[in-house]
Amino acid sequence: QVQLVESGGGLVQAGASLRLSCAASERTFSSAALGWFRQAPGKEREFVAAIYWTGGTTYYANSVKGRFTISKDNAKNTVYLQMNSLKPEDTAVYYCAAGSRMTATNAQPNYWGQGTQVTVSS
Repeated sequence: QVQLVESGGGLVQAGASLRLSCAASERTFSSAALGWFRQAPGKEREFVAAIYWTGGTTYYANSVKGRFTISKDNAKNTVYLQMNSLKPEDTAVYYCAAGSRMTATNAQPNYWGQGTQVTVSS
């Protein structure tokens, strides 16, 4: 069972930056990629970004392209989400997820973190 531990959420003003971290207990075939999802109040959970441990291929939702950057540190089994130019509509609970397939159009997580709140004030 892969365990995911997120950190880095908080309250910021519009235009500010935040970096989220997700530490995985291990890397397995069923967790070949790590990514981020988010869920705003009253909305469905949506894909944000993902990265594959091997090769480093990345995927982004259109709503965050050019503002968010996902990266990884294989030695630490940790994935980061650098969020710049934050907008109030980015406010949500952000969940780290791991799965064997994680693309912008086909993300099927097998494991989830507990979530971290990101609030962007206007």
